[in-house]
Parts: sequence; C-alpha cells; structure tokens
Amino acid sequence: MTTFSLTGFDLDAFVTATLAEDLGVGLPGGGHDVTSESVIYADARFSGVMDSRDAITVAGLPIAEAFFRKLDPGMTIEILASEGDRIGAGADLMRLSGNARAMLTAERSALNTVQHLSGIATMTRQYVDAMGDTHCTLLDTRKTIPGLRHLEKYATRMGGAQNHRMGLWDAAMIKDNHVLVAGGVGEAVRRAREAGVAKIICEVDRIDQIEPALESGANHLLLDNMGPDALREAVALVAGRVPCEASGGVNLDTIGPIAATCVDFVSVGRLTQSAPAADIGLDFAPL
Repeated sequence: MTTFSLTGFDLDAFVTATLAEDLGVGLPGGGHDVTSESVIYADARFSGVMDSRDAITVAGLPIAEAFFRKLDPGMTIEILASEGDRIGAGADLMRLSGNARAMLTAERSALNTVQHLSGIATMTRQYVDAMGDTHCTLLDTRKTIPGLRHLEKYATRMGGAQNHRMGLWDAAMIKDNHVLVAGGVGEAVRRAREAGVAKIICEVDRIDQIEPALESGANHLLLDNMGPDALREAVALVAGRVPCEASGGVNLDTIGPIAATCVDFVSVGRLTQSAPAADIGLDFAPL
C-alpha cells in the first residue's frame, strides 16, 4: 500500500467517515450498498482502470487507494502517476483488481476525492504558470471546505503553491476589523507583539498604513486590493524589511502583472474556494 501521511490529518478516520456517510451508517435501513449487494454476487471480481479525461495535475491517488483497501485489503492496486505530475488527457492513473462489490462501493468516494484534489492542483498549477519568470511565490488561504483543509492545502502544494497559515493558531493576521476595534494599524500590531505572537501578518490597504505597521513590529505585510502601481510603491517603501504579499483582485489575467511588481507572495482564495473538479473516470470489467 502507498504510504500517505499529512500532519494533522487522520487518513483512516477520513476514509471511514466518508464511506459511512455514503453507506448511511446509523440511519434507518442504512449501513450497506443496496445496489451492489442485490445485483453483484459476493464473490464476483472486477478489474478497473481510473483515467483522466482532461489534462490535469494529479493529487489524491493514495487516498483513493485507501478507500478501496478499506473494503478489500487484498485488492491489487497499481498507481500509475505520481502526486504533482502533469498528465495529458486520456492518461491512466490507477489499475486495480479485486472484489467487485468493494470496488463499486468505494468508487464514488475515491473518485470524488481525486477529482476535487486534482481540480485544485490543476488550477494552482495554472496560476503558478501565469506568474511567469518571477521570484514570487503563490500562496493559498483559509477559504477551504470545512473538514477538508489539510487535503485541500495538500493539493495546492501538489500544484506548486506554498501554504499560508493553516488556521487561526499558527500566525496572527490583523485585518481591517481587528484594526477597527483596536483603533489603528499600529495599535493592533502592538497588542499582538506584546501578547508574544511570533509571526504577525498585517493587512494594509493604504500606503500610509505601512510605516505604522512596521514600526509596531509586523513581520509580514499583506497588501490588500492594490493595483500594480501601488504595489510597486509599497514594495519600494518596505525596501526588503519584511516580506510583502499581494492579495485581492487576483485572477489568471492579473496575477502576472502583480507578480512582476516584486512582491514576495501572491495569495489566491479561489484555489480552494472555486476550483472545478477534474474529469476523472473509472471503468470496470468482470474477471
């Protein structure tokens, strides 16, 4: 079996819960695949091939494998692409053979996962490519589906991005509402610094907020909804004292000019918020 491990993510618990949801475990009449059990003999065996109908960046195949092995531990599975690979339309991703009922029951959970994660990885790669030959790094955000953050952020890494903060715990991000309550950028940053927070990201949407944020101890600036001219001015003013991140109004048409302003990072929420599922199928044949 392929080894797959993510810090903070329990693969077996995810697989168990996802299958239980599909099987209706705990619901009246639930707990089984009524179609497969009524139509397919218990000892029937299938072979199958998972393939992509589109050109994609691959993510999630080891998780798909875990779904099938949960229901048939002895299933023969060959993964044909590595995580993060770019593959062309029609490429095979996985071959498998084993108990037919197990394959049919696990099929949708496995495909949903690979389609979703590969869709994120594919869109992420498009954004990385659109940044062109710059020294800028693409970041994801916390705009993730509840319960899937670790997997979705894994998928952005497979597409060539780096992860922003994983949650509310690993860095302070001072945004406009924090500033509003604190009474100003400098005061908000000062409070975070005095609380002993090591990493303080401060959002600024005006050039005149930069110096107060830096003087109070911000060690990362998020330049929010600034056009390329304003971004260049901000980067020049910061002069390398802290990393600068551009955010807001970023799409495939704008990310190139934004990255060319010499910001260190560009963050894009739509990587996890709006990526379409990859078109991936699984065809079976009886053995």
